[in-house]
Amino acid sequence: MPLALVLIVLAAAWRVLAVFAPALSNFAPLMALTFCGAVYFRDRRMWFVPLLALTFSDFFLNAYYAAATHTTWSWSSELVRLACFAAAIPVGRWVASRKNWVTLFAGALGGSILFYLATNTDAWFMDPVYAKTAAGWWQAMTIGHPEYLPTLFFFRNTLVSDLLFTAAFAVAMEVSALRAHRPSLLKPHATA
Repeated sequence: MPLALVLIVLAAAWRVLAVFAPALSNFAPLMALTFCGAVYFRDRRMWFVPLLALTFSDFFLNAYYAAATHTTWSWSSELVRLACFAAAIPVGRWVASRKNWVTLFAGALGGSILFYLATNTDAWFMDPVYAKTAAGWWQAMTIGHPEYLPTLFFFRNTLVSDLLFTAAFAVAMEVSALRAHRPSLLKPHATA
């Protein structure tokens, strides 16, 4: 459990440090840790630690971007991000009862897609730059603001990081079980 807490704190720090490395934007392990926590940990308190890490790192990121762009941020957008991460918990619990490599990666993929669709739809709705039409929504989903990197770039980073960190977490759990002479953790266990 202490190792998991350290990993989550490092994940939040990674997310904040990515501000200074634009190529790493949206390349963060928090969604994977939230999802994998629900898949592997029976202690429900552990499921919410990544949500807290997300919230605290969002405070920093929102203040940073608001100062850099001379704009304000909205609590509703924060809640959309938080809801996406919270949705990873029931998906992770579902995967825990059907655990194999396919369901594990399908759950991670689903979390990435949900986050992409929800946050970009929120941006389309909240940002006055986007026309409130189907074409404006499509712009929010693909190219975003012309002066910034395309939103598909951020989706790619989200997708790759979610799949990579989910795989790393699962492999670490499997190696740990193997070393302790326990059966594979990819076998389903009863959920409470």
